Amino acid sequence: MSKEEAEQNQPSIEKGVPAYDNQHEIGFVKEYTPAKDGIELHPKPTADPLDPLNFPRWQKWTALGVVMWMYFLFTYITTTTVPSFPLLQEQYSITYSQVNWTVALPALGLSVGPLIWSSLSDIYGRRIILITGTTIALVATIGSAVAKKYSSYMAARFFQGLGVAPASTVGMAVVNDLFFEHERGQKLGLWVLAIDMGLLVGPLIGGFVSLVDQYWVAWLTAILFAVLLVAELLFFPETLYPRRLMLSQLPTSPKPHPNSEKTVTVPASGDIARTRQLPFLNIWMVPGIEHPKPWDTLVRFIKMWTFPNVVVAVMVYCFSWYWWIMSVITYLPLAYPNYRPQIQGLLYGGMILGTLFSEILCSGTLGDWIIIKLAKNNNNVRVAEMRLWLLYPAVVITSVGLIVWGISVDKGYHWMVGQVALFLVAAGIQMGNTAVCAYVVDCYPLHAMSVISFYVVLLNLSAFANPFYIAPWCDTVGFTWTFATQGIITAFVAIPATCALHVFGKGWREWRGAPEWISPEYA
Repeated sequence: MSKEEAEQNQPSIEKGVPAYDNQHEIGFVKEYTPAKDGIELHPKPTADPLDPLNFPRWQKWTALGVVMWMYFLFTYITTTTVPSFPLLQEQYSITYSQVNWTVALPALGLSVGPLIWSSLSDIYGRRIILITGTTIALVATIGSAVAKKYSSYMAARFFQGLGVAPASTVGMAVVNDLFFEHERGQKLGLWVLAIDMGLLVGPLIGGFVSLVDQYWVAWLTAILFAVLLVAELLFFPETLYPRRLMLSQLPTSPKPHPNSEKTVTVPASGDIARTRQLPFLNIWMVPGIEHPKPWDTLVRFIKMWTFPNVVVAVMVYCFSWYWWIMSVITYLPLAYPNYRPQIQGLLYGGMILGTLFSEILCSGTLGDWIIIKLAKNNNNVRVAEMRLWLLYPAVVITSVGLIVWGISVDKGYHWMVGQVALFLVAAGIQMGNTAVCAYVVDCYPLHAMSVISFYVVLLNLSAFANPFYIAPWCDTVGFTWTFATQGIITAFVAIPATCALHVFGKGWREWRGAPEWISPEYA
């Protein structure tokens, strides 16, 4: 997009309400409100102290911390039981394949949950949905600790996933409520770090707790949910904000840019309760917002299949890349059968270090830096495809890690070789996860809830499917060919798909246009 075209697409101001132009909706951002380094602000801030964008820095980071803690538990619940598989097999008299399915059931709940919770959070607010979901997960976790039958245990595991599911789409909405778009890479990176660390820290902690028994693995998880519930009640404010309405009644910022059209403050027709003014436990519709129907998330999930940028990015990541991490996690105990459970838990250390290394040095913050540099060379216009450059190294190191790990297990190499391989696998998946999340949101920034719902449902469906095929696959051909094949699939599918997005992504967005709906706070 040229400078002249970008200027023509700047939104006009009518009574303080920004007209969100079509170019913004399909992956370009060029607006009038000044921001850091000449890059423009989105969403538009108001002068309202109750605007989440104007919350004190400590409150923003506290709320982000609560969301990250819930997102950590989102995957923690699925894998913390892995080291206690032999105990669960003995307790319920089941096979390894059957105990592996206990990892799949929470993932199914995590897939179904966003289709239920997302629209409700746009109606009743983020806070009450997070509290309700945490309460369900807490009760279900207690149920898993006391379950006498395998069927009862499986049901409890499903409701664990269903309860903690708001951490994904509602958590993403909270990030969007609190932070500007140019901060998204770092905050999304931290948010993604939470889910990936939960996936890996779960078996590490579970390995030590299983020294007591398998019941205490569940009881510790219940304690973690109880702590989360207290934090939500005491420290998490409502962040759903009627931005379009308030932009029509308040200045867009306390100090308008000297080159922008002067903003006129329009007297409010009637003050409405919002964010911190709402009741402690708000069970009514948040005022000032055009509320979706409860089933709108499901309808929009179906419609999202017609948007090629989102479909290609998410499908390729979930079903040619991400789901292999479940293969590693669930089969690591069989890869090192001579080690005790707590030692097996420590063997997840390579993946934990890889995830941390990737996020600190190579993921969200680096992605933001790349965006700023590329935008400066593009007339300060951000294009969604700028987020994709980190996918290439991420694919390569994931593929190498998978291949090396499979060979190291079959050949009986020193455990340190396996740790280096798992470091690479986790670092690549973390980098790819952050880049894909940021890309699909940048494609349609006014539809963040919808695209993240699509992403989360498919991500967890891939995690749900993996335990059903990994056992017969690995038992048939062995570790080398199982994981080498996975690495080859990742490289030969993800790299061409990323190239296609780079070449055709802009054209696909312009051809398809933006969704006909937008997030409720902009409606």
